[in-house]
Amino acid sequence: MLNDLDTHRRRLQAGSGNARDTLERCIAVAQSPACAHVFSRTMFDEARAHVAQPGIEQRPLAGLSVSVKDLFDLRGQPTPAGSVVLADAPAAQDDCPAVARLRAAGASVVGRTHMVEFAFSGVGTNPHYGTPAAFDARTGALPGPARVPGGSSSGAAVSVATGAAFIGLGSDTGGSIRIPAALNGIVGFKSTARLVPTTGAVPLSTTLDTVCALTRSVRDAIVAHEILAARRVTRSPAPLAAWRLAVPTDTFLEGLDPQVARTFERSLDTLRRAGARIEPLALPEVTDLASIQATGGFSAAESYAWHRPWLAQHADRYDPRVRTRIERGATMTAFEYIELQQARVRWIARVEDSIAGFDALLSPTVPILAPTIASVAPADGRDALEDAARDAAFFRANGLLLRNTSIVNMLDGCALSLPCHTAGELPVGLMVWHAALHDDAVLNVGLRIEEELQK
Repeated sequence: MLNDLDTHRRRLQAGSGNARDTLERCIAVAQSPACAHVFSRTMFDEARAHVAQPGIEQRPLAGLSVSVKDLFDLRGQPTPAGSVVLADAPAAQDDCPAVARLRAAGASVVGRTHMVEFAFSGVGTNPHYGTPAAFDARTGALPGPARVPGGSSSGAAVSVATGAAFIGLGSDTGGSIRIPAALNGIVGFKSTARLVPTTGAVPLSTTLDTVCALTRSVRDAIVAHEILAARRVTRSPAPLAAWRLAVPTDTFLEGLDPQVARTFERSLDTLRRAGARIEPLALPEVTDLASIQATGGFSAAESYAWHRPWLAQHADRYDPRVRTRIERGATMTAFEYIELQQARVRWIARVEDSIAGFDALLSPTVPILAPTIASVAPADGRDALEDAARDAAFFRANGLLLRNTSIVNMLDGCALSLPCHTAGELPVGLMVWHAALHDDAVLNVGLRIEEELQK
């Protein structure tokens, strides 16, 4: 397994090695076949100039490599958000707050990473720029045919898993950090949305969008969160046995791939042997989400409001799979949108009441293994039946990949995905989660869980 950021920065701050050599190793990985279709734009020379600053190794990120998802503003560059529609948009005048905070902490930005067009999918495919193959940070390239990396932060995840970056700045609206974390054997932390500014990021849903990061460990996730949210995480020395944990039995455990089910249960057994108190929890409230969102969800309505002028001029330049879902928002009326907001508030209150007695909840991050890229690849127009079959496979996979993670977004909650598979298995993620502003508890529990699963 790759060393994490915390290990490297401790060595650098102790005078063992230097940040420039570490950066060059990251750049070499970024230029390797493992990072095909990962970067939309590289910034190696800028990163080299940044890491050469005096005293850089004493800053929180010590000049180490960071990648930035293509929907964030970087000063002097357009912000295409994985599209061709915005490829020639005017250059951003300033870094967005998230990037500015990372740079101020000493990050060397090595490049922009590819993503799902406009962040509207959990699968990770992009018909314009190609799809990076999933990569297991624990064991290397996955065996057999290339598999999807998860989305929408696809390139960000692979940049971290391969070793090209220590932090991948991304976003999570329905699972776009946690899904690729699960499929690439790394850690993804979705903080409470309000804690990090979304200014300077192309929106998907102004209600649900969360700016957050992919890392190689939970302790790195804490470092990244403290920088992005400009707050300190209150650390707890409490052992695993001190936390009361629950496994919700409704929806989250349905239709699991057999390997996901085995890996999840094995992880729970490991934690129980370590003293963890884990209880099953009926959570029927989650089954109400289908009716709550029957007239359309926030992502469709809010993305349509943003994209409407672009669609009027450039609809034919959108990924059809993305355009179809954006255009669903055109049919939602004002009263339906208001009712959706009100229903969400009531639903959050009910769920929070049901889980209030627990410090964190445990679920599989996603219920399936990563599909092959070939099985869900965008249509190429050469065979209508094959295109239709791949579209059907794509939408089925997308729905399953987003199912568990999106519940936490509707809750306005926080969640951590960490790897729980072993060598020889395809990556599987364990999601540790709770309601809004339980970030510190989730991170502290995650640390204890990670310690046990890595023994």
